[in-house]
This record gives sequence, C-alpha cells and structure tokens, in this order.
Amino acid sequence: MQPCDQNWTHITEFVMVGFAEVHEMHLLFFTLFFTMYLFTLEENLAIILVVGLDHQLRRPMYVFLTHLSCLEIWYTAVTVPKMLAGFIGGHGGKNISYAGCLSQFFIFTFLGATECFLLAAVAYDRYVAICMPLRYGALVSWGSCIRLSAACWLVGFLTPILPIYLMSRLTFCGPNVIDHFFYDASPLLALSCSDVTLKETTDFLVSLAVLLTSSTVIAVSYGNIVWTLLHIRLAAKCRKAFSSCAAHLTVVSLFYDTLFFMYVRTKVAPSINFNKVVSVFYSIVTPMLNPLIYSLRNKEVKGALGRAFSFRSWKGQ
Repeated sequence: MQPCDQNWTHITEFVMVGFAEVHEMHLLFFTLFFTMYLFTLEENLAIILVVGLDHQLRRPMYVFLTHLSCLEIWYTAVTVPKMLAGFIGGHGGKNISYAGCLSQFFIFTFLGATECFLLAAVAYDRYVAICMPLRYGALVSWGSCIRLSAACWLVGFLTPILPIYLMSRLTFCGPNVIDHFFYDASPLLALSCSDVTLKETTDFLVSLAVLLTSSTVIAVSYGNIVWTLLHIRLAAKCRKAFSSCAAHLTVVSLFYDTLFFMYVRTKVAPSINFNKVVSVFYSIVTPMLNPLIYSLRNKEVKGALGRAFSFRSWKGQ
C-alpha cells in the first residue's frame, strides 16, 4: 500500500512496464511469445474445426475439449496482444486505463476459473470412461455434458464478481506504473493508498476455493484411474492409459503449481520479476501445451485431422 500525500491526484490510467529488464532483447522475446501465441491459436482452432466437421468426434468427451480450446483462445487473447504491443509499440502500447484494468482482470479471472473447472470436468470424464466404462453412456450423456459445461462457465463467471467490486472501491493516488506484462491484482494492490487487507483476504479465499475444489476433483479422478490401471492385466492397454494420464497430470501440475504460488497467499510476493516468469507459464505456456496433451496426441483426433486436411502422413503415426 502506498502512503497518500495531501496533494494527491486520482489515478485513472496506468503504465504497464512489461519485461523492461529485457529491453535489449525485446525483439527476441517478441518473436518467441508471438510464435507461441500463433501456435496456440492454430492448435485450438484446428481442434474446434475438426470436432465440428468430423461426425465421429461428436461425443461428450470432445465437447469438453472444444470448450477448453475456445477458452484457451480467449484466455491468451486477453493478455498476449497487449504484452506484444509493449515489446514493439510506443508509449501508447503500454498504457491501460483503470476501467481497462478492471475489465482485463474480470475476464482473465473468469476464464482462469472456468479453465480450472473444465480441467476437472475432463478428469471426471476420463475417470468414468476408464473406471466405469459400462456406465459411461448413462453418467456422461449429452445432457449431463452440456449441463456440466454450462456450470463450469457459470461458476467461472461468478468467481471474479466480489474481487472486482472490492478492487473498484480502492483509491490510487501515487505511482501509476504496474511492473507486470498484464493487469493482475498483486502489482496493482501495491500501488493503492487504501487499506487492501480485505481485498487480499478475499482474493486468497476465492482463489483457494476455486483451486482446491477443482484440484481435488482432478486428484481423486486420476487417483482412481491409476488404481484401476494397476489391476488391468492387458499390458498394452495399461501402458497407453498410463502414458495419457501422465501427460495430463504433467500439464495440470504445471498449471496448478503456478496458480497456487501466485494466488493462494495473503501478501504480495517480494520478487516481481519471478512473479512475471511464473505468470508466463500459466498465461502462455500451459494454453499452448493443453491442446497437444489433451487432443492432438489423441489417435481419433489425429485421424480426424488427417481426414479433414488430407494429411496422409498422420495415418501412419
């Protein structure tokens, strides 16, 4: 919290510093993040397109993956373009209004929470498919799939409402430089000259509720999957399932570890640069990895892509 001077002026615009410490290599970082962003868009658009065109993929499992792909496109679009503009643009590329800060925070938190719940839904889908295959059609029907997906989006939308309201009540009268590459609560709270204790506590509790609820579903689902696989006598089937589960858990662990580090704490971490590095993982890296892990490694999706785009070489993999 910043001390408030008697001659304070109300701050209505902030300057995003971004990765100022790598200014001499800004073109290299721009190229790297721009390539990752394009790759993320291409992956997710390909999944949405192929699931929509191929009737063999019109099953509940792929509904969740399509929702996840749509979310990843929006999730990265909230932060990455502004960050890229900061690398190559002028002064205007780094400016953001206070209303813009709140809007970006709302959308980013909404999509981040929704992704947590969708990942939990995917884990539950895999649990039913592997552990209770005979009941899969009854437990994961089209109706239940649509209701579960809608619930993920609805709860995700409700998640940032209270944090946004509390943020809008804060006063900013000091420096207006945000040392981050996108608007996040922690660096902005450090600039407020209001008491931020209630805001920090609320953010901590909301983040803890979202992350614990979704991660518990994921952990229980994959725990039961591993237990079931240990009792499968077919070695080939067991190895294939273990490979898929290990890949899923790797990307989920990366995503959740960074989120727990960033948001399940009551005080702003002292190392801003380290925060930015961690933020890169959950805002750019995991959205790029999710399509590869959940969909593009899938044999049915590979086959559908081959049929849709006539990539004959994919059929041999």
